[in-house]
Parts: sequence; C-alpha cells; structure tokens
Amino acid sequence: MVAVEGMLTGKEDRSSAGLPPSIPEPGDSAAPVLSKRVIVCLDVRDGQVTKGVKFQGNVDLGDPVEYAARYDAQGADELVFYDITASAEKRGLFVEVVRRVAERIFIPFSVGGGIRSVEAMRAVLLAGAEKVSLNSPAVRDPSLLTQGARAFGAQCVVLGMDVKRSTACCALPSGYEVVIDGGRTPTGKDAVAWAREAERLGAGEICLNAIDTDGVRQGYELNITRQVADAVGIPVIASGGGGTPQHCIDAVTRGGAEAALVASMVHYGDYTVDDIKRAMAAGGVAVRPSA
Repeated sequence: MVAVEGMLTGKEDRSSAGLPPSIPEPGDSAAPVLSKRVIVCLDVRDGQVTKGVKFQGNVDLGDPVEYAARYDAQGADELVFYDITASAEKRGLFVEVVRRVAERIFIPFSVGGGIRSVEAMRAVLLAGAEKVSLNSPAVRDPSLLTQGARAFGAQCVVLGMDVKRSTACCALPSGYEVVIDGGRTPTGKDAVAWAREAERLGAGEICLNAIDTDGVRQGYELNITRQVADAVGIPVIASGGGGTPQHCIDAVTRGGAEAALVASMVHYGDYTVDDIKRAMAAGGVAVRPSA
C-alpha cells in the first residue's frame, strides 16, 4: 500500500492549493530519464471485463481478476480498472473486485468509476489499489482532487479525462471538449484548460482518453495528447486507439506521453504486453523489462 494518510506530493506551482513540489520542472538537468510505461486498461461492467468502440457496443470478455493476473504475468507496468457505468448509474464502486485483484497481482493498479468522496478513495486504497482515478466526479466537484491529494498524496490521485474533438473556438481553444458520464454528457470545458486546472488542484497524473479513437485501433489521438503533455508538468497517459506497438511508440514520442494505455490489442490476443515492450525497446524507447 503506497497511500499514507497525510502524505503530500505535488508541483511548485500548486502552492495556491497548498500542495508542495515533487516533480522536477521540464528541462531540469537533475531530472532522471524515466522508462515509459505500458498500462493495461480493464473496463468493468456488471463484474465482467468489457470492451467497446467509442464507448458503444460493449462486448463482455471475462473475469477481471483472471485478466489482471494474465497481464501481470506478461509484464505490464500497471493496470487500470474502470467501473464504466458507476458514475452514470450514480452508484458506488466495485470494492470487492479490487480486493480480489490485489490478492492476485504484484504490480500497481488504479481504480476509477463512482468515486465521489475521500471516504470512497480511502476504501479503494485500503482494498489494495495504489491510485484512484477521478473523472466525472472531479468535473462536478473539482475540490475532490485537492482533498484526495492532501489526504493520500498527489501520486495517488489520477485525473481521468475523456475528450471529444470539437470546433476550435474561444471556449474550446484546444479543439477538444471534456465529456463525462461515459461520454454521454458534454461539459463545455476545454481539455487543455481542465488539465492545467486539475494539476493546480492536486492531480498527480492525467489519463487522457480520446473518445474519437477509442477502440478503433488506428492509433492514439496524438494532437490532444501532445497539447496536454506540453501544458502540464505531471505525467500524461495516452489512451484510446492503440492497435499496434508502433502506436505505443508514437504516443510516447510524438505524443509526449509518459505511458501508453492498451486494451483491445491485448484483450483480443493480437499482442502480449511483452510483444509491445520488446517492439518499443527496438524502436529506441526506454521501457522496463517484462521479466
């Protein structure tokens, strides 16, 4: 368990939120060269791993605990579990699944969906998760990011952000709008502006999912990934669209992400995590060995 009540991390420009620095500024010669991560995403619905395209047409695949053990064995750096209907259905998270996963795997994992309070964050972390992901609830109550960072440390708080392409305008200068409730509700928030605000409030990481490319397996949305990565000083995870190892390479090079989130390409057996990491290493990307 990495979450320690009262432990704080953060970035110097978060002082207005009362959060101290921890991440070197870009260009700091003392900043280490970090390996890029391959993170497997497991969407969960009614206790089953499920996968759709652009948040629609989901097909149930199997037991999340068994899938988690498989990807741990394949060398995934981390896992992410999303209860994909918890927020829309306004119900709590699947804590029992979190406990079962923690008993089986030995790599860090984060959990999101239906987390609307510090108490819910604490329950997930005590069940064995290393991080909590806040998406729709953080848009509705941004103070949750600060509350979580102050209670458990910013390294435990991930902003999950779903975005859709839009017409660039004064309200959406990036050309991408934040949407919530599993893509059902537009917010009018600009993706880059919300990323900056979330960092200031205490988020220690951003998982950026592009709905337009989600599940399509034709490559990540590099435009918005690069915009967000350049705008913040915390790690950005590229999500939505990975179909080949080259897409993962593009996400962490051209897209500027610290990690690539994969789902369909491993769920359907096209590649193992080890296949992806070997290809990334061959392409010149620093990755942690699978074994």
